[in-house]
Amino acid sequence: MSSLLISRFAPSPTGRLHLGHAYSALCAHDLAKGPAGAGNGRFLLRIEDIDPTRSRPEHVEGIFEDLRWFGLAWDGDVLVQSARLPLYAAALDRLGAMELVYPCFCTRARIAAEIAASAAAPHGPALGPDGGPIYPGICRDLPPEARAARIAAGEAHAWRLDMAKAAALAGPLLWHDSRAGAVVATPQIHGDVVLARKDAPTSYHLAVTVDDAAQGVTDIVRGEDLFAATHVHRLLQALLGLPAPLYHHHALLTDEKGERLAKRAGSPTLASMRADGVDASDLVARLRKMNAALLS
Repeated sequence: MSSLLISRFAPSPTGRLHLGHAYSALCAHDLAKGPAGAGNGRFLLRIEDIDPTRSRPEHVEGIFEDLRWFGLAWDGDVLVQSARLPLYAAALDRLGAMELVYPCFCTRARIAAEIAASAAAPHGPALGPDGGPIYPGICRDLPPEARAARIAAGEAHAWRLDMAKAAALAGPLLWHDSRAGAVVATPQIHGDVVLARKDAPTSYHLAVTVDDAAQGVTDIVRGEDLFAATHVHRLLQALLGLPAPLYHHHALLTDEKGERLAKRAGSPTLASMRADGVDASDLVARLRKMNAALLS
């Protein structure tokens, strides 16, 4: 791992940034540029636009505008995920060569029906870390010839990671978080996650794992809502022979009702704050004070 501390901010251009995004970006920036990075760390910007149905070019420009208003400058060129699809496909092919992925032909309705049927069983459906049911493995054991025939027929499918097989191959794994310490990786809690599908040729899990390694990221700063996802990322790192960064999962900012700030919830954007005359330097100072209090 590089001795130079490298952090990153990786927003999705599906809307304007809100205060929660600003806090995460500031934490990542200050980790690289502060004492931990010996004042000369690198702060990178990545645009995670792999969702073609929700990503918008105008939101990319909005991200640049918001970060500059906030006084945050990034190092080097901006990495854009939509320009890197062949690299994600190559990583998926590597997993395929290891026989760790399989095509899943299930529609959402088919999966929902299977889960509903299992709800009547004594043990009920298996639940993931978010409390929702995980994929019940409908297509996992399809014979190879049946898979090939359905693909050849042009049937729409996703590619799922055979989690039990992948975890067994990787063996016991640890990852490290600045708040939680050493964490035993338990990716099995997610079930057979999707790594690619027709309308999105890569998943968040696969793309961030490939990109963090490619960019030499040593320290990942992100919200604690992504803590559980790190189990999957640690597994993919091991399978693909990639280094494991250090993680810093921070608390999420909430509104006056205690609800987390989110785009879908209509949380106030940095653009609206700027339009209302909010002083950016004062806002940055308050967020830095909040971060210092959480770290003390």
